[in-house]
Amino acid sequence: MISTLAIAALVVALLLLAGMAYQRLGTARDLRRHPPPGRMIDIGGCRLHLLEKGKNHPTVVFESGLPGSVLSWSLVQEELSRLVRTVAYDRAGLGWSDPGPEPRSAESVTSELRLLLARAGVAPPYILVGHSFGGLTCRLYASRYPDEVAALVLLDPVGASEWFPLSEREKRRLEAGAKLCRRTALLARFGVTRLVGLLARIGAVRMAKMAVRWISAGQMADAGSAVSPLTKLPAGERSIVRTFWVQAKFYEAMAGQIAALPESAAQMARAGDRLEAKPVVVISARNTAPGRLAEQLSIVRLSSRGRHLVAHSSGHWIQLDDPELVTGIILEVIAELGRPSGRGSGSPASSLVH
Repeated sequence: MISTLAIAALVVALLLLAGMAYQRLGTARDLRRHPPPGRMIDIGGCRLHLLEKGKNHPTVVFESGLPGSVLSWSLVQEELSRLVRTVAYDRAGLGWSDPGPEPRSAESVTSELRLLLARAGVAPPYILVGHSFGGLTCRLYASRYPDEVAALVLLDPVGASEWFPLSEREKRRLEAGAKLCRRTALLARFGVTRLVGLLARIGAVRMAKMAVRWISAGQMADAGSAVSPLTKLPAGERSIVRTFWVQAKFYEAMAGQIAALPESAAQMARAGDRLEAKPVVVISARNTAPGRLAEQLSIVRLSSRGRHLVAHSSGHWIQLDDPELVTGIILEVIAELGRPSGRGSGSPASSLVH
């Protein structure tokens, strides 16, 4: 009996060690094949990846949604950088950036972003462009440092009221999401998520889906919806994103951000918006939920130069579904900054105002 248990324990230990080795070797290989395209900036305690393109002012700074990276903005940044200076970055734990300290709240994110921009020599004022959760952090940045922000462009932003005050149902949902991410992070350390990705790439889709259902305890039975942003990227960038999604740090960062959502929303609610006469454009997706849409409209009304648009051909990932629209709106905002304050611009995009 003892020898059987000892053999079983030895086999398990060897499998765990093999999984760890597989993960470390795979991560090193991924980094050699796909090195960071931008600069790694030490902000004290961790390094954040910053991708800067273009020149001329004002500087456009992109802030991603919860799982996003600099690649989330590639279609918009490439085009926009022909005319102005653009900056995209990976939040701590995402993309090429190092893991960051807890909590991963909006307050932490805005402080880290400000320090990153300062150490990278990117001077204000900025046009902040935020998607989803990034819309919340952009608003908080504008509230904390109003003199550094010239304008806001928010793509289907989440609202503070979605997570504060928190209903019991949403509390359970957040706890389940954070728990799932932590479980997946643990499995990623032993190469399990990397193995699932390999199964999908070699065509063993059924086995990969079964593994996803097991990892998620049935919470992701429809795994396709979770990777929808991936399908919108160019093929070369899709392969890079896949390397992010097999790393433990990605899931740890996601868990930290999800767990901190109520505090992030509370931080925004306490800070309040200081938009005043800044140009503010909010672009809603065609299928934005009524509650979120109502809050998006309320954001617009906080500025005397606020505008609301609906991206009728786009889902939540507007910068990937309709990059031309996003690029055009940012250019309109840049042009508006050169004009006296006024309501609206009478531009072609005004026909999209909801």
